[in-house]
Amino acid sequence: MYEDFHVTDRWTGEDLHVRWKANIVAIATRHADAVDIRFDVNGRPVWVAMPCQAWVEQKKRTGHVITDQLAAQIAGLYLKRAIESGYDNGREMYTMSVDEVLELLDVVLREAGHTSKLPTLPATSDAQPVP
Repeated sequence: MYEDFHVTDRWTGEDLHVRWKANIVAIATRHADAVDIRFDVNGRPVWVAMPCQAWVEQKKRTGHVITDQLAAQIAGLYLKRAIESGYDNGREMYTMSVDEVLELLDVVLREAGHTSKLPTLPATSDAQPVP
């Protein structure tokens, strides 16, 4: 789905290969508390910040949680749409709203059918070694 895909840049026509790299909890002063989803876009790092409040709202509205796999798919779909619409423009960081997270979560779940059908996230070569 959206953990590893190709998309055409609206302005340049360039084929962009987007690959998920990591989910990182980002409690920082630079933006509201968020989970940052890192992608490589043709080798260039791009981050999508998803507010932690979206996890709270999803639990309230459905009783279910946003898993790491689901978060990666939501952020990947957001990034794909941003690139296709021309919103990309070489940005390094995007910040989603709670409403955007929940809206795209519903889209991803409709496409997948169930969280159990989401693709697994690939192990990365920069994972921490077992001590």
